[in-house]
Amino acid sequence: MKEILRATDPLTLTHAAAVLSGEGIPSFEFDRHMSVLDGSIGILPRRLMVADQDHFRATAILRDMGIG
Repeated sequence: MKEILRATDPLTLTHAAAVLSGEGIPSFEFDRHMSVLDGSIGILPRRLMVADQDHFRATAILRDMGIG
C-alpha cells in the first residue's frame, strides 16, 4: 500500500475516499485511532492509503479534483 494523502482534517480524508470509491479505487485510512493519543484535538495526521497498482491513477484523480 502507498500513501495517497495525509491530513488532520477528517472531512478532507472522507471526501477523498468517496471520490476514489466513485472511481472504483478502494482506499484505507491509517492512523484513525491515533487521536486517542493526542487527546482528540486532531494534531496527528491521518493517512489515506491505496494499493500500489492504483497509486498513479489515484494521485491523478485527487490532483484533478483539487484535493490534497
